[in-house]
Amino acid sequence: MNRCFPDMTQSMLTKQLRELEQEDLVHREVYKEVPPKVEYSLTELGAKFFPIIEEMSEWGDKNLED
Repeated sequence: MNRCFPDMTQSMLTKQLRELEQEDLVHREVYKEVPPKVEYSLTELGAKFFPIIEEMSEWGDKNLED
């Protein structure tokens, strides 16, 4: 996370992931171990949305170059 988004704080990331979870785009799996472990994965709905994100990224790469 830190390399891709150096200005993002842990609390910002947590907030965004919780919002995505509420919208059923990601699934949150909590493992009861020490140290605590949480994994996120795309839901079926989230996976359906992924091609749209890829297209938007490609459009941005082609049209927003400096």
